[in-house]
Formats: sequence, structure tokens, C-alpha cells
Amino acid sequence: MTTHTSFRLDGARILVTGASRGIGKAVAVVFARAGADLALSARSSAALKETAALTEEEGRTVVLVPGDLAEPGAAESVVDKAADALGGLDGMVHNAGMLPSHPDGSPVLDPFQDSAQEDWNQVLSVNLNATAALCRRAHRHLAASPRASVVLMSSTAGVIGTPRMEAYAASKAAQISLVRSLAVGWAREGIRVNALCPGWTRTDMTAFAASTEPLSDWLMAHVPLGRWAEPDEVACAALYLACPAASYLTGQALVLDGGTSVPDSGLAGIPKPPSPFAA
Repeated sequence: MTTHTSFRLDGARILVTGASRGIGKAVAVVFARAGADLALSARSSAALKETAALTEEEGRTVVLVPGDLAEPGAAESVVDKAADALGGLDGMVHNAGMLPSHPDGSPVLDPFQDSAQEDWNQVLSVNLNATAALCRRAHRHLAASPRASVVLMSSTAGVIGTPRMEAYAASKAAQISLVRSLAVGWAREGIRVNALCPGWTRTDMTAFAASTEPLSDWLMAHVPLGRWAEPDEVACAALYLACPAASYLTGQALVLDGGTSVPDSGLAGIPKPPSPFAA
């Protein structure tokens, strides 16, 4: 295996969830460029049109398998449709996730003691329960593949304290725990399972922070590299986890956060601006 081929996915059949925008869209394009055939999922086919067009430009097979993962049975249906359309599955990148949001689309960032149980239930349903359902349904297809790999898109929020985002952080920490258990349980079947934990990345979900200068400045003060990540950077890390270059890597959580999770962000001596959440 050469250095070039070790980072290729030629002919691999990959399901990508949350593929309509942000990190999921970038994953789809990067994987197509690496030679993968793709089943793309999001809540609607219309939302996937731009991603589909970009991936088809790479000359790969692309099928759309829409489904709202908040709905009972949707995760199983997405997997079944993807496997049927592609003739099986060699991998899955599960990127779909959510934060509770206000009607204008901005996230609900209430103190935990003031947060709503219904928001907690909704986040855990999509971010954790749907993850479990996808993995459970995909197992038989992955077990039939000689190069099976699962990448769950967790978050740095799952490895550090994240006040006002407790439900999201708890769901992402649970994904890491699930990765470890599945990696061990499925290892003898040749199925690798890993998590990718991005830090602050420029997406629609984080636009509320990136577009608010005091908040963005405060967040970036806690990132040793001092900047936001771009979706393509996360997608390239996902490619590494899924491709032959990582063939002996399983049960791990790759943290891609510019150093944020280093204790005190590795910058104990550098003053930070006051929190915009301070009373």
C-alpha cells in the first residue's frame, strides 16, 4: 500500500448523514474526491441538491436518502435505502446533530437549571438515540465488508465542560462511549469505529457565535491556534479515520480543536476577555 493509495476510498460505499451543509457537506465532497460512492442523508432531498451536484462532479455514484432522524424509524430507513441503492455499505460518517433552537434559528443557551426537559429529550433523541439506531441497523452491512469503518461526529464539547450546552455535551460524550464499546464489540468482525471531535468550526450551527464579535473573540481566546476551524479541515480528519491509512485505529476519539481541550487551553499565562455570559 503506497502513501497515495492509503488515503483513497476508491469504490467504497459510504453513508453520510447531515450532508446538506457545513461539516457533512464538506465530508461528502472530500470523500467523493477520494473515490467513494455516496449515500447522502438530510431531512429533505431539496436540501441535498447542492451537495449532490458537487459530489457528482467527481464522477462518483451519488444517491439521496432523506430522513428526519428525530422521527421514529427514520434512522433504520435511511440505512436500508442507502445499502439498497449502493449494493451494501463499507462505511458511515454520522454527522447529523442538533442544538435546541429559538424560532429565529438561534440556539437556546439557557443556564442548565432554567433549561427545559423537552429540549434535553429532543437533543438526546437526535444526537444519541438516532446514532444508536443507525449503528445497529448498519451492522449487518458493515460486517459483510472487508474494509468497514464508522466515524461518529462527536465534539470537543463531549470532552470538556460546556455550560449552557449540557444536553449537547452529554450526547456527544455518550457518542464517544458508544464508539469505545462498539469498537471492541465489533473488532473481530473487522469493523473499525472511531469518533471525531471538532472544536469551534464555522458552520450554520455556530454562526450565532462567529458573527457576534465579543462572543467570537472570547471563544477564540480559548483556542491556542487562535482561529475557527473550517469544515474542510474536519472533513480531511474524517477521511483519515475512514481510509486505509487508519486501518489499525479503532475505539478512539480524535480531538480536532486547535488545542482547546488542553488544560486551560495551554495558555494559562495569557489573559482572556471576560465571558459574555457573565451576570
